[in-house]
Amino acid sequence: MASLIKEPASSVIPAARVRDIRRRAGRRPARVIAALVALLTAVFFARVLLGDYTVTPGDFLTIVQGGTLENARGARFIVMEEKLPRAVLGLLVGLAFGAAGATFQLLLRNPLASPDIIGISTGASLGAVLGIVFWAASGLTLSLFAIGFSLLVAVGVMGLAAGRTNVGNRFILMGIGVSALAGAIINYLLARMSLQSASSATLWMTGSLSVANWNRIGIVAAALALIVPVVFALHTRLHAVAVGEDLAHSLGLNVARTRWTFIVLGVLLAAVATAASGPIAFVAFVSGPIARRLIGGRHSLLASALTGAIIVIAADAIATDYIPSGPLPVGILTGALGAPALIWLLVQAQKET
Repeated sequence: MASLIKEPASSVIPAARVRDIRRRAGRRPARVIAALVALLTAVFFARVLLGDYTVTPGDFLTIVQGGTLENARGARFIVMEEKLPRAVLGLLVGLAFGAAGATFQLLLRNPLASPDIIGISTGASLGAVLGIVFWAASGLTLSLFAIGFSLLVAVGVMGLAAGRTNVGNRFILMGIGVSALAGAIINYLLARMSLQSASSATLWMTGSLSVANWNRIGIVAAALALIVPVVFALHTRLHAVAVGEDLAHSLGLNVARTRWTFIVLGVLLAAVATAASGPIAFVAFVSGPIARRLIGGRHSLLASALTGAIIVIAADAIATDYIPSGPLPVGILTGALGAPALIWLLVQAQKET
């Protein structure tokens, strides 16, 4: 009798066809990542060579190799101490913001879960403001205050959100609440501090690459060299948790340990970037969704990181050289462009419910 029951011919998919479907599905991420690398390279060199002070590719190579231009002796200072450090710092913090945002969005399975929304960036800002007010912190000390307080905020949110089920949504809601509280404390401190300190704190909180120098770049690069390899080495566990906690349990994965590991890694990525440049608004928030749409709905930490770097460098070029009223901190421009993206995501989420 069993032989009389046959599957419909159309429902039988040959193995060769399955392999072909998988192969074609795998090509798109590779092509998109290659295109993003090419675009990032183009944006990086456009940021260095173009703008108010243009440099030819030949002159740039001469300067980088240690030579000087006889007809433009100031070009070496402009390229090596202003334009190139600014582009390199934008590259590093953009990569970090993009990877951090995608990590939280994938881990918590919510496009609103980014350091901007869940209080990590606000915690870093609170640390920086406290450092400026009470210890006159600057440079590396200021960065350490920002990193330390962003970690404290993350630990606080983790403690408030702890539980067996629905941790992702609780983490986001608690993060929004803690972010509001940290923002209120920042506003109180700004109202009480001296005009000079308030000016320094406000400038830092707008997010700017004007602080770029090779010493700061070295510190950020060293920190990311320690964090990023760990993130990419463990990223398959992150994808397993994102598919579903029950499935991850069935695969033998310790879901709670994986979740907290990536929360710490995501906080460190966001904190290092924020400490280097201030909270550049919405880069972490929009990089993941943009990369996911380019790839066709799949999550990719690498594509998100590349997208973040492109956004930061391009936005800084526009904010510095192409605003008619004069240069602006890059965080103001990304904030202005990111707010509509947030509204659009909220509208889309409302339509889906």
